[in-house]
Amino acid sequence: MTAFADLGVDQDIIDALTAKGIADAFPIQEQTIPLSLPGQDVIGQAKTGTGKTFGFGIPVVQRLGLDPEPGVKALVVVPTRELAVQVYEDMDLLTSNRSTSVVAIYGGKAYEGQIDQLKAGAQIVVGTPGRLIDLANQRLLDLSNATEVVLDEADKMLDLGFLPDIEKIFTKLPPKRHTQLFSATMPGPILTLARRFMSNPIHIRATDPDEGLTQANIKHIVYRAHSLDKDEIIGRILQAEGVGKVVIFTRTKRAAQRLVDELNDRGFNVGGVHGDMGQEQRERSMAAFKAGKVDVLVATDVAARGIDVDDITHVINHTIPDDDKTYLHRAGRTGRAGKTGIAVTFVDWDDLHKWALINRALEFGQPEPTETYSSSPHLYTDLNIPEGTKGRIASAPKAERPRRESAPRDGEGTARRRRRPSGSGTAEGAPAEAKSEGAGTHDGAGKEHHDGKPAAARRRRRRRRSSGQTAQGA
Repeated sequence: MTAFADLGVDQDIIDALTAKGIADAFPIQEQTIPLSLPGQDVIGQAKTGTGKTFGFGIPVVQRLGLDPEPGVKALVVVPTRELAVQVYEDMDLLTSNRSTSVVAIYGGKAYEGQIDQLKAGAQIVVGTPGRLIDLANQRLLDLSNATEVVLDEADKMLDLGFLPDIEKIFTKLPPKRHTQLFSATMPGPILTLARRFMSNPIHIRATDPDEGLTQANIKHIVYRAHSLDKDEIIGRILQAEGVGKVVIFTRTKRAAQRLVDELNDRGFNVGGVHGDMGQEQRERSMAAFKAGKVDVLVATDVAARGIDVDDITHVINHTIPDDDKTYLHRAGRTGRAGKTGIAVTFVDWDDLHKWALINRALEFGQPEPTETYSSSPHLYTDLNIPEGTKGRIASAPKAERPRRESAPRDGEGTARRRRRPSGSGTAEGAPAEAKSEGAGTHDGAGKEHHDGKPAAARRRRRRRRSSGQTAQGA
């Protein structure tokens, strides 16, 4: 392994990394840092989780100097909010022994705090394309002096349709600049973008150090599972020996939230990250997962772009991804930084064709997923699950398990009695007196209709009718 000092990295940055237990450079850092430090434009091809943030971040911070003047001098563009937060945290670490200030700019959060940091003179901006353009158009973000520029996860920006926005951003940057572009794959449009906006870039391919090693770190297990049994299987996997932090991927936002509720009800400590949650909620959930306050994170693909945690032991695909790239991205959340990991994938009967394509593309040599139920003996041996484990934490008393909001126990019966059937003929939210006997009928808008007869006659008629019903019932 190569030490950062051997790459020409300043001592204060090395000290900041050492304080976080980071001593040696990853292959992508080893190859890009010595080129970028003098100002060479670089295209870095590397998957997420191979250390590319420090690969581009260290040169950016070091080239700005120990005490840069206020105002935006460096711009890092990323495709998603979660990745913006992750890259911001890494850049903030690199600048912790310098006066350099970093700001994260992305949608879903109030403008005020971000604008205040820009006005205070932040020198490094990490942001998503939409919010960057928005603030630049309002003249609140000046990019005319940003001589350090990074495009991170460029292929994901292409997938999300951000390339036109990237082109707009480049028109706001100075013509003379140092540019770095990082991407896991290099489709044609990305290469075209690089040719247009970079100056004689050197293309570096680093895959830690090859695709095979990253895959060798991960044990891939594929089960054909019944949708009604998946939650029980997951509950048992979460109690396997050696389980640390776990990420579970679902296809939809609704499925993610349902699984969060279900697993919490089973006694597990679970958080969620999906599009139906507000940005603040998602950040709190992610922070709790990183800090170890939450053991399991249920996520959708887009929301998971910022999950950069080294101690994830298991990834579970609750639903199979649509293609091999997404599969690799999900599985790549585990087995990071040289550690081993386990990726478990559930394949529904209707999705067997998807697994066939992924199996062929990645050459797993497992064309037929093993039919598996929560009671299958091989489930226990494959994943080191203690014998007799059930999909619910038996040791957690019911009172301690997270419970959905409900009426207090003493009032439970009362609360049930007060609920009226939907066809009761009473408008929801109508005044109490309007709901009392003899008030006439309602049209659902709170308006009362009478038949024009005196109230006493109506009451007599009702009494006769009810006494007749009683007689019949008798």
